[in-house]
Amino acid sequence: MTPPVVILCGGRGTRLQADVPDLPKPLVEVGGRPILWHVIQIYASQGLRRFLLATGYKAELIQDFVERETWPEGVTVACVDTGLDTPTGGRIAKLGRAPGLGLAEGTFLATYADGVADVDLARLRTFHARHGRLASMTVVRPHLQFGVANINGSDEIVGFDEKPRSEHWINGGFFAFEPGALDYLTDSSTLEREPLEGLAQDRQLRAFRHTGFWDCMDTYKDAVLLNDLWEQGRAPWKVWG
Repeated sequence: MTPPVVILCGGRGTRLQADVPDLPKPLVEVGGRPILWHVIQIYASQGLRRFLLATGYKAELIQDFVERETWPEGVTVACVDTGLDTPTGGRIAKLGRAPGLGLAEGTFLATYADGVADVDLARLRTFHARHGRLASMTVVRPHLQFGVANINGSDEIVGFDEKPRSEHWINGGFFAFEPGALDYLTDSSTLEREPLEGLAQDRQLRAFRHTGFWDCMDTYKDAVLLNDLWEQGRAPWKVWG
């Protein structure tokens, strides 16, 4: 049996609201399909079958999309309303307590509804199983928004790098958790703060390095970029047939 996949779908997407005021961020389209559909396809095409959507803001619109969509054979997608203003960690905590969802019974995966990548989920799951800690977080080195000037010791600009990769690794989502990680979560916790910081302090969080494509739809500019890649047939996250 494959582990369940939690997708965090409850945020307001405030940076996108001015451009798409009537939609929650998971339903903003890339290539004519909600970005949430793309995220589910990334997992489903790699053998994951059970999806739990932690909804909140405009949950009824996401529920309506799920009910209307035809999912691949064997795939189930269920919406669980985790509250309008619940932070990311709190949404997972509520799912962890919910009867019948199985998060407290074994390994589960989690991700955001706005990030796409050509991540190898089998490698992530193997990495997580082998190190034996409570959590794994996929980390990425994103391309910088601006070009970088190369300056020598005499303050001469000797060249430019157009939007190079960051030297630092950041949280790219695509998590794997053991049930024990739920002990680090409360209904009021933001996943990226105390829970992950606590897991790291206790040496229970390992980094799965992804060096391929990764992007998230944080702003309207990001949505335009992802749509351009899709329309040009150059969408690296399209790992399905």
